[in-house]
Amino acid sequence: MGKYIRIAVLIAVDMIAVNISFIFSYLMRSEFNPESELFVNWFSAYADNIPAITLIKIAVFFAFGLYRSLWRYAGAEEIMKITVAMGVATLAVMGYMSFMLNSVPRSIYVMSFIVDVFVVGGSRVVYRILIGIKGQGGISLNSFDFRLGALKLAGSRAGEISRVMIVGAGDAGASMIKEIKHHPEHNKRVIVAIDDDPSKRGKRIIGVRIAGGRKEIRSVARRYGVHEIIIAIPSASKRDIQAIVSECNSTRCRLKILPGLIDLINDKVSVSKLRDVDIEDLLGREPVEVNLREISGYIEGRIVMVTGGGGSIGSELCRQIAGFRPRRLVAVDIYENSIFDLANEMKAAHPGVEFEVTIASVRDKARMREVFSKYMPHVIFHAAAHKHVPLMEMNPKEAVANNILGTANMIDLADEFAAEKFVMISTDKAVNPTNVMGASKRVAEMILQEKCKVSKNTHFAVVRFGNVLGSNGSVIPFFRKQIEDGGPVTVTHEEITRYFMTIPEAVQLVIQAGALAEGGEMFILDMGEPVKIKDLAENVIRLSGYTPYEDIDIVFTKLRPGEKLHEELILEAEGAKPTRHEKIFVGRPLPPSEMLCGIMSGDRTLEDIVYNDIAALSDGQVKEWLHKLAPNYTIMQEKPRIRGVVIDDDE
Repeated sequence: MGKYIRIAVLIAVDMIAVNISFIFSYLMRSEFNPESELFVNWFSAYADNIPAITLIKIAVFFAFGLYRSLWRYAGAEEIMKITVAMGVATLAVMGYMSFMLNSVPRSIYVMSFIVDVFVVGGSRVVYRILIGIKGQGGISLNSFDFRLGALKLAGSRAGEISRVMIVGAGDAGASMIKEIKHHPEHNKRVIVAIDDDPSKRGKRIIGVRIAGGRKEIRSVARRYGVHEIIIAIPSASKRDIQAIVSECNSTRCRLKILPGLIDLINDKVSVSKLRDVDIEDLLGREPVEVNLREISGYIEGRIVMVTGGGGSIGSELCRQIAGFRPRRLVAVDIYENSIFDLANEMKAAHPGVEFEVTIASVRDKARMREVFSKYMPHVIFHAAAHKHVPLMEMNPKEAVANNILGTANMIDLADEFAAEKFVMISTDKAVNPTNVMGASKRVAEMILQEKCKVSKNTHFAVVRFGNVLGSNGSVIPFFRKQIEDGGPVTVTHEEITRYFMTIPEAVQLVIQAGALAEGGEMFILDMGEPVKIKDLAENVIRLSGYTPYEDIDIVFTKLRPGEKLHEELILEAEGAKPTRHEKIFVGRPLPPSEMLCGIMSGDRTLEDIVYNDIAALSDGQVKEWLHKLAPNYTIMQEKPRIRGVVIDDDE
């Protein structure tokens, strides 16, 4: 209804404006003397035909689409359109008046044309000013950019121009259209726009027709011969972006997106700000919010240690922790190359943070005691672990030494040196584990929870989550490498699903969980809905510019030993209760197995058992030993294979 009221108001304003222009022109011609003979003799010819003249001009305005444009985005093209429409309307009135044998001086037509352009065009500009004041509390002169450069694509040949569809006919969309028109060197031409607002359908924005909503993206792209789609809705939710990208993926068009509002603050919309659509855009997850005061309360001014600091999770922990102004940040890793790169990055990005690097293995308790003695950390994030499922199936002794013994060493030292908090990074594969990696992490969880019962110094907690995107050895880089090699992309099973989260949001929640830790909690992160790996593979292929099953095939192998069809985040007996953070839940600790209790209370150390007893066992016997420690671990009998996509890793 508002649309028709707006059109009715514009028509009423134009009817008044075109008549004012004629009256004003007659007055100018008669030197503003309405009693002169010139005015009296000529004005009657106009006065007798007011309805016809008004109707002719309004009809011409309709024909030129002056009531279909979105005038809040009026620019050079709209002003040019008004000028041409006024010229045609003036000629039409001249023809009509001649046909009716009404004599009017030609100078009247010329002056009325000029006044029409200013009055009718001015009404649109005034409308835009009022909208700008209402929406932004002010108006910028930069918004009235009527440069003639917007009307041409100089120096570009038609064959080189990319035909662009803009999704989003709002402020960002209008700015993007202007930017493209003003910069022909980008060889882009916006030919159509899409917006879900029904009141905008059929109208024009900066001269570009709005041809439909998101459901029409595919048909509109085909009808207009679109080469490239730009999503220009920086305020859209992740779920809306996911839906729009899904529609765009049904076309063969290249896809670009403007960053979100937070990334555009104090910066204008420009072609240079466009980025490729990432797989993270398809998760449909809203940004994580954390309680900065809670986090700062236990990190600011403290000495923080991160084990596995060179890994995907560990390095991101270091980046984010540095923003909370710790007194000192200590990164521990056995692999020097990645930690060296992180040290250089931290020095440049956080020069005010005292960042220390230590090359050491968490399985070497004596060496780690030296590190603790030197730095005396208050807070420890334990991210060091072997994570790859198929590799750990073939090397179970290494999984035991690193994931169980290494974690036990860190837990003991944290308590010995009276650290305030200890947060262990765990995995959804520890829930009813079917592989060595998951079983070793489950045993580590139980060791931590048992230690918490006797520790008087340290608040221990476990944070459990699923797969993260874009990390070392994870699914997305693996898919992209296969695509670069020409395919096929391999997926182990057509129905296999996994929980996914981006590295930054997982780390944000880990740090937040540390603030919630009071002792022995099993924190579970809200991972959203599980994602089908087949769908993920198809999307990565599309985002790489190919069509699944046509350009790049997808081949389904079979589940590997230890690989589940669907992962779980929590044991049924653990339950899941909400915390004060909506994306973090807490599970109830379960009692450990009798064998684990015996090991922890026995005379022999875990180190002695691992390096003597376990070292003498076969791989199958090690798995049997793990089953006794974690009775819900199901041993897979098939010989391990490394085929298909590597999706069972947590970094």
